[in-house]
Amino acid sequence: MLVADLQTPALVIDATAFDHNISTMAVALPGSRLRPHVKAHKCTEIALRQAAAGHRSFCCATSREVIGMARAGLGDDLLLANETVDSERLRAMAACDARVTVAVDSDATVEAAATARIREVLIDVCVGLPRCGCEPGDAGRLAELARLRGLTVRGVMGYEGHVVGLEDGSARAEQTAACMALLMQAHALTGGDVVSAGGTGTYSCNTWANEIQAGSYVLMDNAYDKLGLPFRRALQAVSTVVSVNDRWAVADCGLKALGMDHGDPTIDGASVWFCSDEHVTFAAEPLPRVGDRVIVRPAHVDPTIAYHDVLRVATGPGIGAEVIDTWPVDLRGW
Repeated sequence: MLVADLQTPALVIDATAFDHNISTMAVALPGSRLRPHVKAHKCTEIALRQAAAGHRSFCCATSREVIGMARAGLGDDLLLANETVDSERLRAMAACDARVTVAVDSDATVEAAATARIREVLIDVCVGLPRCGCEPGDAGRLAELARLRGLTVRGVMGYEGHVVGLEDGSARAEQTAACMALLMQAHALTGGDVVSAGGTGTYSCNTWANEIQAGSYVLMDNAYDKLGLPFRRALQAVSTVVSVNDRWAVADCGLKALGMDHGDPTIDGASVWFCSDEHVTFAAEPLPRVGDRVIVRPAHVDPTIAYHDVLRVATGPGIGAEVIDTWPVDLRGW
């Protein structure tokens, strides 16, 4: 089968670019220096290839990801990098045949973890992104509370998510340093061996964390491609042109197939006007014909993949490449 023969919309991985990204990151952050974030791809087949490159500790966003990774034999060291107080999910993770650590940032999340018999935690610290995390000065108190409840505190984590996408490299590095000063302040109060932080955009400039939680590097997207990183866009959405006007064309790849929070997708040689539920409307010269296939490149890889059941793997980019494998997106959902 060729990429051009696929039913659409279909997500396709360029195997050559994918292999380049795996090997490039393995050289840059070998072994435990990288804790790949599986939320970016939600696919144990991809995680197996990351593990084969030496990265055997993983970051997860949901309990389903944790449990699925454990079942796939990838449970050496799994971190749920999000808070939860769901007792059923916490107990399920505690019962996994895996080393499971969860993030905590409050008395309530510490208590929930301890009650569910989770054994290890990281203190999640707010380093500037207004999301989860305790104040740096409160990290020591929470660590002490966790230890009193019988939990092992492995260290701290903090995500500079408001910084990772800055296109100005100097600003990205400068603001990362400010974020990590807060995290190191918290680490001095908590102790432990782990300082976990970072993402694809700051993997090379974050020299404070001893493990980096990068995920998108393995497939990349338009947003990260703007940063000039040494990784290649390996993910593409194949779409079929279903309508052509004298000024624009419409293909069957819209809001229900693409993560749009980082902006519109792109189509090589075309100008994307907008996306609607099932469609992307674009202009091109010359216009394609009804039935033609086009390659749509998503702006944000993580939510795009979460819309799909499978990933096709092809020998290269473009609709003429051969499809050589199919990987289930087996960690999607909750």
